[in-house]
Amino acid sequence: MLAHAGMPDEQVALFLVVAGLWLGWAGLSRIRGRGFPRLPLASAWVLSGLGAVIMVAGLILPRQFMRPNAASATSVGARPSSTAALTIRQPTEGEDIRGAHVEVVMELTGGRVIDTATTTITPDTGHIHLSLDGKVVSMTYGVVQLVDLTGVAPGSHTLRAEFVAADHGPFDPRVLSIVRFTTGGAT
Repeated sequence: MLAHAGMPDEQVALFLVVAGLWLGWAGLSRIRGRGFPRLPLASAWVLSGLGAVIMVAGLILPRQFMRPNAASATSVGARPSSTAALTIRQPTEGEDIRGAHVEVVMELTGGRVIDTATTTITPDTGHIHLSLDGKVVSMTYGVVQLVDLTGVAPGSHTLRAEFVAADHGPFDPRVLSIVRFTTGGAT
């Protein structure tokens, strides 16, 4: 739910969880006699209950708002198409990478990287998801990214970059670039 707290719904959820925790802590502190001596005991019970309700709301309500709708459904026919093209320029196909990091340089044409997640999507704006061997390693708002290779086993690896819509969903058809490289292991 709170992958990177970028969307407004995620920011509200994070605020609700933190506010609920704080209110609950304040109420329980007074009930246990450990703080807030001026707070009436009845109010402390109310604060504790209110904190629990707010925290639960922060965990549950965003799921209701983030359900796929007509604009962001993941079915094939419902996703927008994009005329953008994405190419991984570095590393190159078959390159042997030595070291603890690889600098990934991409070129995006016909699209624009934006740094805000939103459910209002357009076919030419979004950001880039980078995956190494099928595991997402970065959701980046730029075309240059440093990927950590620490702990990556020596051998052949697949780097995949995908230009996705601002709601994190893929375009249809997908805007992808894939490069295979080898590594002797991070040093």
